[in-house]
Amino acid sequence: MPQIDVFSILAVFLAIGAVYVIGVLLVLPIKIIVKLVINGIIGAVALFAINIFSGLTGLSIGINPITALIAGFLGIPGIILLLFLQYIM
Repeated sequence: MPQIDVFSILAVFLAIGAVYVIGVLLVLPIKIIVKLVINGIIGAVALFAINIFSGLTGLSIGINPITALIAGFLGIPGIILLLFLQYIM
């Protein structure tokens, strides 16, 4: 029966830990990108819906690069912020 030394066992555990750390580091940016894409889609749809129903509500938000970025990054809170700013102005 072959002998297994302590250093081989430690090397295996170190390799498993390194694979785990690399996996976590690769998954976190994907989660952030997916969250930004979902916020962007929700923000764009909400901005479009507000402008479609502006005749009924009296509120409209002009679509320009700044409002699109705010709605895209922040999602629904960004739309609420834009509506609040539109109401104040």
